[in-house]
Amino acid sequence: MTVKVRRQRPRRRVFWALVAVLLADLLALSDTLAVMSVDLGSESMKVAIVKPGVPMEIVLNKESRRKTPVIVTLKENERFFGDSAASMAIKNPKATLRYFQHLLGKQADNPHVALYQARFPEHELTFDPQRQTVHFQISPQLQFSPEEVLGMVLNYSRSLAEDFAEQPIKDAVITVPVFFNQAERRAVLQAARMAGLKVLQLINDNTATALSYGVFRRKDINTTAQNIMFYDMGSGSTVCTIVTYQMVKTKEAGMQPQLQIRGVGFDRTLGGLEMELRLREHLAGLFNEQRKGQRAKDVRENPRAMAKLLREANRLKTVLSANADHMAQIEGLMDDVDFKAKVTRVEFEELCADLFERVPGPVQQALQSAEMSLDEIEQVILVGGATRVPKVQEVLLKAVGKEELGKNINADEAAAMGAVYQAAALSKAFKVKPFVVRDAVVYPILVEFTREVEEEPGVHSLKHNKRVLFSRMGPYPQRKVITFNRYCHDFNFHINYGDLGFLGPEDLRVFGSQNLTTVKLKGVGDSFKKYPDYESKGIKAHFNLDESGVLSLDRVESVFETLVEDSPEEESTLTKLGNTISSLFGGGTTPDAKENGTDTVQKPSEKAEAGPEGIAPAPEGEKKQKPARKQRMVEEIGVELVVLDLPDLPEDKLAQSVQKLQDLTLRDLEKQEREKAANSLEAFIFETQDKLYQPEYQEVSTEEQREEISGKLSAASTWLEDEGVGATTVMLKEKLAELRKLCQGLFFRVEERKKWPERLSALDNLLNHSSMFLKGARLIPEMDQIFTEVEMTTLEKVINETWAWKNATLAEQAKLPATEKPVLLSKDIEAKMMALDREVQYLLNKAKFTKPRPRPKDKNGTRAEPPLNASASDQGEKVILPAGEGRVPGCMFCWTERWPPFPPEAVSYPWFPSRPD
Repeated sequence: MTVKVRRQRPRRRVFWALVAVLLADLLALSDTLAVMSVDLGSESMKVAIVKPGVPMEIVLNKESRRKTPVIVTLKENERFFGDSAASMAIKNPKATLRYFQHLLGKQADNPHVALYQARFPEHELTFDPQRQTVHFQISPQLQFSPEEVLGMVLNYSRSLAEDFAEQPIKDAVITVPVFFNQAERRAVLQAARMAGLKVLQLINDNTATALSYGVFRRKDINTTAQNIMFYDMGSGSTVCTIVTYQMVKTKEAGMQPQLQIRGVGFDRTLGGLEMELRLREHLAGLFNEQRKGQRAKDVRENPRAMAKLLREANRLKTVLSANADHMAQIEGLMDDVDFKAKVTRVEFEELCADLFERVPGPVQQALQSAEMSLDEIEQVILVGGATRVPKVQEVLLKAVGKEELGKNINADEAAAMGAVYQAAALSKAFKVKPFVVRDAVVYPILVEFTREVEEEPGVHSLKHNKRVLFSRMGPYPQRKVITFNRYCHDFNFHINYGDLGFLGPEDLRVFGSQNLTTVKLKGVGDSFKKYPDYESKGIKAHFNLDESGVLSLDRVESVFETLVEDSPEEESTLTKLGNTISSLFGGGTTPDAKENGTDTVQKPSEKAEAGPEGIAPAPEGEKKQKPARKQRMVEEIGVELVVLDLPDLPEDKLAQSVQKLQDLTLRDLEKQEREKAANSLEAFIFETQDKLYQPEYQEVSTEEQREEISGKLSAASTWLEDEGVGATTVMLKEKLAELRKLCQGLFFRVEERKKWPERLSALDNLLNHSSMFLKGARLIPEMDQIFTEVEMTTLEKVINETWAWKNATLAEQAKLPATEKPVLLSKDIEAKMMALDREVQYLLNKAKFTKPRPRPKDKNGTRAEPPLNASASDQGEKVILPAGEGRVPGCMFCWTERWPPFPPEAVSYPWFPSRPD
């Protein structure tokens, strides 16, 4: 017999292949849709995520806390982060790094480096001979830069976010202090590269806070400008920001809310840390005073004791914010001597009196930069943990002259939530409601260059020029083009910061170099030689201040122009072809038209001689005169950049740092895997030893079997204690697999016996109900019968076979001892239930979709009853099954691809265990 095989069309195959590829891409994309934000504070960080189905949410760390200390402990063979590292600060203060962000982008002569060394003398700092940047010397073998340490923290934050989101994450928005300059911002970006993060944006933390405030109060924003002041005092610094909220008209989305940064003021060292350091110094003095006369060492010389005092000072500051006094106490502070002393809030305020005097400073700076008065500020909102200190609120309230200070924002999480909203807006995977953000330039940037001018005939001099590139408080991101005229040879220009007079002398020293880059151009003269007959339009330098506030020089071009008069040219081939096609569609005369007498007649022109039919013949190759046009030529100029503020890490050094961090991460993962394997082995040994004494396990095992297992477990426990310390992960897993294989039969017998009652009860219920259903089906009158004899016989056969299998298997199982492998298996019971249930549900499904047979009416208008011997086929019975649901009666395997094979409302068996998809 010949079977014809219908081949699938090639187009259809290609179509389904494309669909498969598209689905695969979509599935791959869905695995990496989540984005994250990291709010990097001096003391702690907050991480937030957005993923499909999960709105903006703060990530919980491994201790289920919403914020994580920014602390890293670096030892020879292990690392600790967050709370684990904080606990290690007491045991190993030299290897525990904190507040290292204060050293980002700083060179050896920066005052902040000396300040850090004074605050944390336990750390040994070395310096890079090329870049003059700081390194932490943990040991002779361990040395890390602040960028590398920050890279570790960012990688750790990503691991927290990935565990919380249950999918990989690479895209992130990271907050930075608004006062970070170009060198500091580039340092953060380098740290993110070391961590393998794709930075969507470095967002200023004050801008992120303002965005969070606006997003959650979108309905309150209207066309009337609202000026809000945010006062943020954190652990390391204080920032005051004036923000204007207003509805504005955008080209893309119509009227949308907008926030504009209008004014910024800051104090780099005013914060909770400085208060804690004052308290630590006070407590150290009290402890030394208590031990005076005992020839004891100064507690300040003991790093561990000072770490304990700093931790107690942090707790004391928090408690004194709510209480008038509190007892500071540390058990075994130094030399096993306990410390206990009472500290009052008055004493604390006296210690920090000069700090509280600096509280109004950022407010005045912000008002000056915004060119506003306090009367124009509608509300002052507190942000940051240090604003909880009562004296700070008291001084600030007096400075701003308001009735009260706003506390209607989450002071700890606002920046993280605003940053993650921006991450979702920048990601292509999410669509959020637009919120226009206009950030402001804090440090102005200008271009300086010198050119030769002729003041008098024959008298030449050099003139120094300055052009503002990005002005203070101007908006960004923004692109600018500077045009240099009167240059026809190679020259240099300089990119520097503008007027920084708003910074005090100390802040200027901390700021670092005010010169950013020297740009050396090569090829200017060659471009003029290349286009001698063209007019120069100048040398154009294209600058970009991107979303992260980082300046870059995109390109430099030499631009020339000239007027070009195009000579008259014949009509092109394409034009002729176009005219021909046009004539075919009514634009000219066709032979058919002539035959039908529909000739188009053109009146003879005065300047053209008419032809025989009155049509002026166009001269072949008609000439067209075109007007003169400008021709623009652009020649790219070579650029050499000499970075003056802080040279970037060379690519080879950056690659080494990336590899170093990857090796450390891999080592940590291997350690975690080994610890997990060791814990699993230890847990298995203890749990199994305990099970051997439980009745249900003793019932299914012999004394010899239990003794063998117990002996193996004891040997494994001894091995784990003696040799397990040096055992590899593979060895631990192999040992666990060996024990599991030994106990596999025992566990199987116990688990099977636990499942028997439920499974057998379900099988009995299903058999009883199936028998009742079959009995009812056979009682249906012949005229209304919808089931065929084959179908009912098939169901009856399955019922009988299932009863027989059950009885026979139970009898066989009863003969076996409990210590042998059972013949009654739960999976076999489930298979029998599925086969029986499939038959019943097929018949129920058929009944559900069967249309009632119409009955003919007699002369009296009543329906005539069909004869008793009439078959279903004689009455024209029509059974309509669901589309695509064909089945051979009696086949047990026709419904296996769909479960259940009928709508859920058709029938339900509450006793039947649900089948997984």
